Amino acid sequence: MSGIASYAPFLMPPLRLLIVDDSNVIRRRIERCQRLPQLQVVGTARDGREAIERFMETDPDVVTMDITMPNMNGIECVEELVRMKPGVLILIVSALADKATAVEAMEKGANGFLNKPFSDRELNEALEELLDGA
Repeated sequence: MSGIASYAPFLMPPLRLLIVDDSNVIRRRIERCQRLPQLQVVGTARDGREAIERFMETDPDVVTMDITMPNMNGIECVEELVRMKPGVLILIVSALADKATAVEAMEKGANGFLNKPFSDRELNEALEELLDGA
């Protein structure tokens, strides 16, 4: 392959990432530690209601979502975001490790689950799996 077509992967715009967690420490950690060149952080939110506002402002392709948050929890927010944009990819990032919660999140439209605490490597692997499965 020659010419511009061989450079096509580099010309694709990055996927937009929205980070949703009530912990500022976790939001900053995800923002700082994600190393995928195809992802660009376009916003952060502290709860489900703020996530919906940021979602409408930034139109992200990928969302990391905590479950336990004030105002609107992650499960409710996942359902609303998927209703707004069915193709959005959502990675649940939560300390709630019970299978019922994970299953409920997946039933509502989440695409993956990462337990807290997580390492940088685990975060990046989970994001890679999310994108590879799209």
